[in-house]
Amino acid sequence: MKKHLLYLLIFPLFLCCSKDENKRNTNPFLPDYSFSIIIDPDLPLYAELKTAINPVLITSANVGVNGIFVIKISDTNFLAWEANCPNQYPSECSRMVKLNNTTAKCNCDGLEYSLLTGVGGGNYTLKPYRVEILGTTIRVYN
Repeated sequence: MKKHLLYLLIFPLFLCCSKDENKRNTNPFLPDYSFSIIIDPDLPLYAELKTAINPVLITSANVGVNGIFVIKISDTNFLAWEANCPNQYPSECSRMVKLNNTTAKCNCDGLEYSLLTGVGGGNYTLKPYRVEILGTTIRVYN
């Protein structure tokens, strides 16, 4: 009896778990392009990243789907998000614009998203990218 009770308690845990953590973050609107960029905040182009909560939009070729937002949270914590609206296929209007230091807006549908949490309107949140601090530079990649 105890054995059956144990199985009943553990079985739901297996239903909730996924072998691939990324499946929960899969967005049908955004392709998964592989990229890596090294950012040097000492360069004038990225100097805003020296100040916390001051996002930079990077639209270099082959960086994300439609560019990326990078934001410094603290000296040891940076976040990076896809700049394409998470609920839109890539198009002329789907690159988001920075409204203020914590919010980006999609020009296609007018939805706003937090650059601190990725949460906003629509079915999908902002697509996060990995960030690695390498001395005085920052690597953003997926």
